[in-house]
Amino acid sequence: MTSTATGGDHRSLPVPDGLDGMRLDQAVSRLFGLSRTAAAALVDAGDALVDGAARQNSHKVRAGSWLEVTLPAPVAPPTVVPQAVPGLTVVYADDDIVVVDKPVGVAAHPSPGWTGPTVIGGLAAIGHRISTSGAAERQGVVHRLDVGTTGIMAVAKSEQAYTALKRAFKYREVEKRYHAVVQGHPDPSRGTIDAPIDRHPHHDYRWAVVSDGKPSVTHYDTIEAFPAASLLDVRLETGRTHQIRVHFSTLRHPCVGDLTYGADPTLSARLELRRQWLHARSLTFAHPRTGDDVTFVSEYPDDLARALTILRD
Repeated sequence: MTSTATGGDHRSLPVPDGLDGMRLDQAVSRLFGLSRTAAAALVDAGDALVDGAARQNSHKVRAGSWLEVTLPAPVAPPTVVPQAVPGLTVVYADDDIVVVDKPVGVAAHPSPGWTGPTVIGGLAAIGHRISTSGAAERQGVVHRLDVGTTGIMAVAKSEQAYTALKRAFKYREVEKRYHAVVQGHPDPSRGTIDAPIDRHPHHDYRWAVVSDGKPSVTHYDTIEAFPAASLLDVRLETGRTHQIRVHFSTLRHPCVGDLTYGADPTLSARLELRRQWLHARSLTFAHPRTGDDVTFVSEYPDDLARALTILRD
């Protein structure tokens, strides 16, 4: 089942065995690729019937019950508007790739509801032609960083590069290293977190470790320990949304400053942080044309460096 229906498209299907006992809004979300908020609104509007009757979001569906859903009209994808992005630095560029050092407060590409600056818009403003592969609003984007995460990000300029880099990320042939400052001291000081991640069952804007989530693997090593926190070197084996933030929050060692995932606001204020201490430190991959390994490294931005200084004092 896909989420590419046109407005008013009516779908009818039996509830699969794997969704037996699931809340109606969650079942609709899973089956049709909608956010939990959109699915709940659809159920509230009476556009999701179970065996011919309207139900509440909390209704538990049963395998084999007949589900009838009228999908909402699709939202037109946001367009890329060239816009100068202060602080966006081009680290490397050739005919195939452009590698940037992304500042805080910048999204990777346009998305519904986001009106701020984007990497793609910033590159367009300075004349970089990006691959036309991928959805219109995120052409050339082969991986993303959160708005509040800084550091190294690569974008494909040629079609060959897009295909090669997408494959490399899919088959885990790219080494992605992050530095993170987390609360407390992870035990062991070096280890692997292997815990599946999917959307949070109750908060649409968050993600969580859930039993039926997508496989997610994070390797970490402690670089430096402070009285209240630890600086970690983190290597991602997979690349789920918010993966580092979710994994360390689940261990009760959230990224310092990450109030969304349970960070201590008092410590965040003492370190003068307005976002999570998380930085995409380096990226290593085979160049899509030459095949040679290339590595790009980003230094800490001022706010993260200042927080480290305060921790060391």
